[in-house]
Amino acid sequence: MNQGWLVKIGTNAALLAIKWHLPIKGLLRSTIFDQFVGGETLDETIAISNKLKQFAIDVILDYGAEGKESEGAFDNAKNEFIRVINHAARQENIPLIGIKLTALARFALLEKLNLLVTFGQDQVSIDISSTSPNEQQEWARVVQRVVAICELAAQKNVGILIDAEESWIQNTIDALTMQVMQQYNSQKAVVFNTIQLYRHDRLEFLKRSYAIALKNRFLLGAKIVRGAYMEKERNRAALLQEVSPIQPNKPASDRDFNAAIAYSIQHIDRISLIIASHNEYSAQLAVQLMEEANLPYNHPHIQFSQLYGMSDNITFNLAKLGCHASKYLPYGPIDDVIPYLMRRAQENSSVAGQTSRELFLIEQEIKRRGI
Repeated sequence: MNQGWLVKIGTNAALLAIKWHLPIKGLLRSTIFDQFVGGETLDETIAISNKLKQFAIDVILDYGAEGKESEGAFDNAKNEFIRVINHAARQENIPLIGIKLTALARFALLEKLNLLVTFGQDQVSIDISSTSPNEQQEWARVVQRVVAICELAAQKNVGILIDAEESWIQNTIDALTMQVMQQYNSQKAVVFNTIQLYRHDRLEFLKRSYAIALKNRFLLGAKIVRGAYMEKERNRAALLQEVSPIQPNKPASDRDFNAAIAYSIQHIDRISLIIASHNEYSAQLAVQLMEEANLPYNHPHIQFSQLYGMSDNITFNLAKLGCHASKYLPYGPIDDVIPYLMRRAQENSSVAGQTSRELFLIEQEIKRRGI
């Protein structure tokens, strides 16, 4: 992944091989899958969770289903998310799970509704009156699935992170997330929205979300990330000759991400914040701002998270300091997690210096230990 050209060839070849049913799953499993995924089944993640618990590191479990298209598949995903919640409730170090709306709803429906979302001063709403009766019934089933998941999570004291996805379905995701947040976050943050700061409009969206939460008297659950769909977003905008939603450059993304940290910590009494970042400076900044605000490192509204297989130097040091630190741990059959794996490969190769930095740190530690 330190070689961008190899990532491009490899990801395209892997997708074609899966499509043509070529026997490459063994190769994927022993390389990129083992690096970034906790296993093919929920039970296979237990050993990793227990290992991380020894170092006071939490786990955010994520069933790697997305891009499904049938009602049966959506119901199966909902049932698996419910199983994950019950599993997490029995573990000491799994306070949160991640879900994707594209595991529970048809992409084309989300895309159609995306144009029907209104962001007001007091609320976010979706006007589905112009859709067909079948689409209205379909959407009602989507809402029922999400509500069932959030209802159980609230009962079991497990948080739900609703992942961000492509910008042309994100309005729909934001609207539904804010609605269930208002329902379940009155006392504590059960539901979290994911805000991608590599989009140039998301810092303002964070502030607008806070204003809505304050007006309606619920806690805003916010997981802030830089983002994982950059190449896809830029390519689509170029194809449609639209303005790209992505920041013009990395410094702009870093600026807004760090501003989001500062804004959230300033309002930490009403925002429950998850700083999901592999950027060392952003982690250091957050700790510095906590110290300046006289906040304890283990403040209940502040958590740091990195993806499993990435930035262990950040996660372990934060945990040692006493911060709430976690690893985002996906699992699922190889076929289901292929989109996730491809994004990880592309993300690592597109972030200048990220993989080189990690390789350097690993090599230095191997030398220090004399291995």
